[in-house]
Amino acid sequence: MTSSPLLFTVRRFQPEMVRPAASTPREVKLLSDIDDQQGLRFNIPLIFVFHREPSMAGKDPVEVLRNALSQTLVYYYPFAGRIIEGVGRKLMVDCTGEGVKFVGAEADVTLDQFGDSLHPPFPCFQELLYDVPGSELIIDRPIRLIQVTRLNCGGFIVTISWNHTNGDGAGVKQFMNAWAEIARGAHQPSTKPIWHRELLMARDPPRITCNHREYEQILPSNTINEEDITTIVHHSFFFKPSDIARLRVLVPFHFSQCTTFDLITACFWYCRTKALQLEPEEEVRMMVIANARSRFRAKHSSFIGYYGNCFAYPAAVTTAGKLCGNSLGYALELIRKSKDEVTEEYLQSVADFMVINERCLFTTVNSCIISDLTRAKLREVNFGWGEGVYGGVAKGGAGPFPGATYIVPHKNAKGEECLMLPICLSTEVMKRFAEELDEILRSQNYPTTSVPSFVKSTL
Repeated sequence: MTSSPLLFTVRRFQPEMVRPAASTPREVKLLSDIDDQQGLRFNIPLIFVFHREPSMAGKDPVEVLRNALSQTLVYYYPFAGRIIEGVGRKLMVDCTGEGVKFVGAEADVTLDQFGDSLHPPFPCFQELLYDVPGSELIIDRPIRLIQVTRLNCGGFIVTISWNHTNGDGAGVKQFMNAWAEIARGAHQPSTKPIWHRELLMARDPPRITCNHREYEQILPSNTINEEDITTIVHHSFFFKPSDIARLRVLVPFHFSQCTTFDLITACFWYCRTKALQLEPEEEVRMMVIANARSRFRAKHSSFIGYYGNCFAYPAAVTTAGKLCGNSLGYALELIRKSKDEVTEEYLQSVADFMVINERCLFTTVNSCIISDLTRAKLREVNFGWGEGVYGGVAKGGAGPFPGATYIVPHKNAKGEECLMLPICLSTEVMKRFAEELDEILRSQNYPTTSVPSFVKSTL
């Protein structure tokens, strides 16, 4: 029997524009040709949850974070500007200093009342992130939208609408750390932010030197069910170390030392494809976000403090029949090969591809994208109230594309560490996905009869 969903009321204060605490340059800054591709032109909701901290008694998190944000924007002043679009759909930031939209709020709920629900999908999330008409747009809008909500227990929740054209996961962590350091009393961030978007601009003339199957334009099949579009639901799946061990024995020996990220990615791709019930000859794609900062051999030090997007998502491509007719090792091999393609030249070729192909969207037909947020360690952001209870994405999906997901470290209410996979699918496909994952984790190839420990959010 499922429990009733948690319901609570949030009272928002008057929204305000938080501007840099000191004078900042009035200029126009170009985004890179990796930043402004169509696939990144959306806002991604992030959420950070904090317990009550006795040593901070008497301090209002809304006030502390608002003041620290104003000081942080002196260093990250482009965030206080507005995105504009120029010739050839080129995006740039007009550093107007107008500020970030900030909303303080209070909710009649405690963290204990959330129980084990402090993960995507969050109860009443629409109350925790201020929404304004047109908030899904990015042109000539505040680049950041932030809400800080006090809870009855003394804890608080920070939600952010993060404009993806301005930075990736590493950029999120860098900005959040800077904001948190200043909230704790620092006079400036320990890592100096640098713009340097020229590092990832197209060459003159641009030239495509690599194969980019992630941008192939494919028409959808005629088998798309209207229900698959209109009944999208969100659920999170959790993997404990014992679940990873179960998966690891299902792949060939030479993959026994593969990363946990690759292992879960292969499992996700396999289960999702089976759940979609595609025709065997239909192509399927898994695009893995690969941080390219370390791939720039000569320029690696140039990216210290760089908070723009610096990644590619090469596509592992096969047919539904081949993927579902082989073991997890087959998917794993394709995923590892695609990640190895990302070099400095590959990213440069992506930048050139964007200019030549009008900053086109990635392939969405039978595709999914996955990003590893374990290294970002967003839960460790500390505004003075200690490490967060949760830090990361607020839901699966990315902007208008539901096929995106993330692997996020998570600690449940019992204090157990696990990895979380928040996804969104139609109701029926989600049920089939859960069944496929359950079947894999119960595989007879693994010598155990215990019940899988992954946790599915309530349907």
